[in-house]
Amino acid sequence: MLFNSPIFLLAFLPVALAGYYVLGRMNDLWARIWLVLASLFFYSWTVPQYLPLLLGSVFGNYYLSRAIEVQEDRRRAKLLLVVAISFNLLLIGYFKYANFFIDTTERLSGLNFGLVHVVLPLAISFFTFQQIAYQVNAYRGLSTNPSLLNYTCFVVFFPHLIAGPIVQHSDILPQFRERATYLFNSDRFVLGLTFFFLGLAKKVIFADEFGSYADVGFLGAAKSHLSLYEAWGASLAYTLQLYFDFSGYSDMAIGLGLLFGIIMPTNFNSPYKARSIIDFWRRWHMTLSRFLREFIYIPLGGNRDGEFRRHVNLMATMLIGGLWHGAGWTFVIWGGLHGAMLVINHGYREIRGRLPAARGFAAPLESGAGWALTFLCVVAAWVVFRAPTMDVAKQVYLGMLGANGAFLPVDLISRAQFLQVLGDPIGRLAYFADGTSAGFIRMSFLIAIGVLTCFVAPNVASMSQRFRWVMIVLTIGLVVQKVFFSEQISPFLYFQF
Repeated sequence: MLFNSPIFLLAFLPVALAGYYVLGRMNDLWARIWLVLASLFFYSWTVPQYLPLLLGSVFGNYYLSRAIEVQEDRRRAKLLLVVAISFNLLLIGYFKYANFFIDTTERLSGLNFGLVHVVLPLAISFFTFQQIAYQVNAYRGLSTNPSLLNYTCFVVFFPHLIAGPIVQHSDILPQFRERATYLFNSDRFVLGLTFFFLGLAKKVIFADEFGSYADVGFLGAAKSHLSLYEAWGASLAYTLQLYFDFSGYSDMAIGLGLLFGIIMPTNFNSPYKARSIIDFWRRWHMTLSRFLREFIYIPLGGNRDGEFRRHVNLMATMLIGGLWHGAGWTFVIWGGLHGAMLVINHGYREIRGRLPAARGFAAPLESGAGWALTFLCVVAAWVVFRAPTMDVAKQVYLGMLGANGAFLPVDLISRAQFLQVLGDPIGRLAYFADGTSAGFIRMSFLIAIGVLTCFVAPNVASMSQRFRWVMIVLTIGLVVQKVFFSEQISPFLYFQF
């Protein structure tokens, strides 16, 4: 079930909220049971065959975590932790990476083992990471010894179950013990609606529009050479699609949490305003960044053993982060690119820290250059993240470098003779809506608006109360038109991860 589908908006959500608050006024326990049942129904609506897998993961991890919590012998507790993490890694390893490892082994060895038919269970990347984090915290003595019901609420709470944010137990488990969580609060409810509708607007108004350009652009790269404009158009369109899609989902998830009285952590903080790659990862998918830092980078040694080891740990962490996103070498390479950029960024900071600070006109110039370079690096890395194969990514990169020329639509050039100097027009911009100047101008205008919005507009969390209401009123009409009169409801991008 999708957050942007009529069945969710008109049926599931109203019923789930009504039942939750009616039962919550009578008894906290009943409200939590209702929330678990609603969440399991939400999950099984799309993939009912994997509901037993989700329940098995929850129950298995709960009892392993409890065994870790009550074990006083540290060596035995550590052994139990290894068993618990291995259980989760084997689970995700089989369902998500079995074919990837088999295919890689076949390519390296020349043998034929035969691929297995495995359908990726929805949300397995998210609920697996979430429970590993809980087990590590249990070993560290930081867990709160929840009941099975509260733990189940923590894992399967439907707003974050499918695609995050990746919550930790300290984020929401204590809230399930508070009586106020189950009582209707109008201020909290309105704030939740604000987050939800503005996130929905990001998805259906912006992300889906940019996605139509990105999809055809990358499909074109698989079949032919892209010109400079085609390649940059596809790359920028996907850059904006991914941001508005995933940040929109995260806003909707946070808003839904607030509707049910649960405050969840922020997952985005205007990442395309970042002026360095380090800053980017403090703003993009913040709960994943927190997980990678606390449960991979720091356990590997972090920056405790010198600069070289720090850089090795950064690279290893980002490679793992890339592989988490998908079972393919394109994702691993994307993680490696960001790892390399982080290493370079840290090295530059070391050198820059020894030089005088920029002053006067040089300060905003340095800041602007930092933003432009960061944004270009992020866009370039998204190409390999989006491309189905490295050959497709190579074609897009060649196009972005101008290797295939810089051609504009035929009628645009015919209307402006001075543009003839750009080369022989071949009208290959069919994916710019209609292959005409109108389509090209429309796409260029939308991309410019999208980039400007990411860089200038406030995020939902920073909006004033009055501005939030204005935005809700302005977007509800557009959202209704897009959701209820659209022929097809598009899924969120991070559902596949």
